[in-house]
Amino acid sequence: MPVYKVSVKWGKQKFDNVEVDSDEPPVVLKGQLFALSGVPPERQKVMTKGVTLKDDEWGKFQIKDKAVLLMMGSADELPQAPTQPTQFMEDMTDAQLASAFDIPGGLVNLGNTCYMNATVQCLRTIPELRNSLAKLSHGPLDPPVIPSALRDTYTLMDRAVEGFRPMLLLRTLHTAFPQFSEKGENGVFIQQDANECWTQFVRAMQEVINPVTMDSNGQLTETQRSMTGDMGFVDQFLGGRLQSTLKCEEQPEEPETSSEERFLQLSCFISKDVKYMHTGLKNRLQEHITKRSPSLDRDAVYIKTSLIDRLPGYLSVQMVRFFYKEKDNINAKILKDVKFPLSLDVFDMCTRELQQKLTPMRERMRINDENEIEKSKVAKVAGAQAAEESAEGKDEDNEPYWFEGDIGSNNSGFYELRAVLTHQGRSSNSGHYVGWAKRKGTHWFKFDDADVTSVHEDDVLKLSGGGDWHTAYVLLYGPRRLPKGAGLTEKSTESGATEATSTEGAASGETPMET
Repeated sequence: MPVYKVSVKWGKQKFDNVEVDSDEPPVVLKGQLFALSGVPPERQKVMTKGVTLKDDEWGKFQIKDKAVLLMMGSADELPQAPTQPTQFMEDMTDAQLASAFDIPGGLVNLGNTCYMNATVQCLRTIPELRNSLAKLSHGPLDPPVIPSALRDTYTLMDRAVEGFRPMLLLRTLHTAFPQFSEKGENGVFIQQDANECWTQFVRAMQEVINPVTMDSNGQLTETQRSMTGDMGFVDQFLGGRLQSTLKCEEQPEEPETSSEERFLQLSCFISKDVKYMHTGLKNRLQEHITKRSPSLDRDAVYIKTSLIDRLPGYLSVQMVRFFYKEKDNINAKILKDVKFPLSLDVFDMCTRELQQKLTPMRERMRINDENEIEKSKVAKVAGAQAAEESAEGKDEDNEPYWFEGDIGSNNSGFYELRAVLTHQGRSSNSGHYVGWAKRKGTHWFKFDDADVTSVHEDDVLKLSGGGDWHTAYVLLYGPRRLPKGAGLTEKSTESGATEATSTEGAASGETPMET
């Protein structure tokens, strides 16, 4: 079917050249009208010649080029008096319980789209990303791109009580990256690799979202990319940097070479000796490669050693579980159990220079931890009930987690697990993807497409693999936050800076320790 361009009248406003593809369900058109007017699809009434547009089918609603459609609906919901009596929990539906307990909305599976749904839910846990997307400008005649489609999806998800159908986002993904629109013999979209979707989403945002700076009030504000070189939001908050050296093992006299590499994700390769994620990450930083030696005039073995010299505020880790199995022509899966921590410390993966910069904040966190332990002991002696771990405070209640002059970086080397994207199955092009996101304390949410449930962090730790259960594939770590003024000794308060002591020995931060 062709794509038509129509005009839509809404009150005193008129939107021209709105593209309508009748092969797509009408909810896609309503998603576009929401982006233009701010009227949510559930409050839109779109008509032409006395026929009202439905959500799931076109029916007798006929579209042609230059047609004029009439839309009715308010962008701001009108206040209404309560119409239902008080309900008890045992009488509530699942949707009512979700609303009562502030359970976020899920995403409807549109046919093997769980890989996209899980990615969207995990990226949603980055508050700075949500804020930057909300400020993203998008003109009425601009074609949808991944960042603007993701922005509109998050807005609609916040308003939806039950599962939301991400038709506009899926269509935009298919347009931007046609490989995701491939269909099987039955005409249904085939399963795709979630980490590939994650990578394409991040790269698409890398090109569009502007960087942020700090204003005079200490608040993050968007700025033009030309003011800070080529670095944008994604490079600030999700991008790291490695310093690497290459040394020829077969010709020690050959001078070693140095290089700088940027990354948006670290890889944990899984081999026989890898039982913990930290080991897999460390192994990746020292590897043997084969390249041509200028002194030997032939291919030779080099050892490549890398260290991190810039940590992002949000660190993405891919568990490299899939490999191509030529015999079966599939990306087979490594099912091995590899433990990952709720709290990650990457101090020992950093350059000496970065370690020195990380030490002051690490020392403050150590002092704060000791103070919290002492408070807990006092509370137990007094017979007070220990308080459950609280949610992270507001940004203004915490110290900046980045270095001065490097917004979006990590100034301690400590991370807390924020989200996990899991896969259940034996190959990347089959099975099922699910997103898991931290709420607060020990409470997490499991996003199984439209089905959203509350789980405990112990359930998350069971996602380390070892069988056919959900297995961690991509992990998202966020910065550990320190309350304002915490961890300052009397001496450091007087001098205005913390006296740093080396914490170089406390490196991995993982339990149980490997032997």
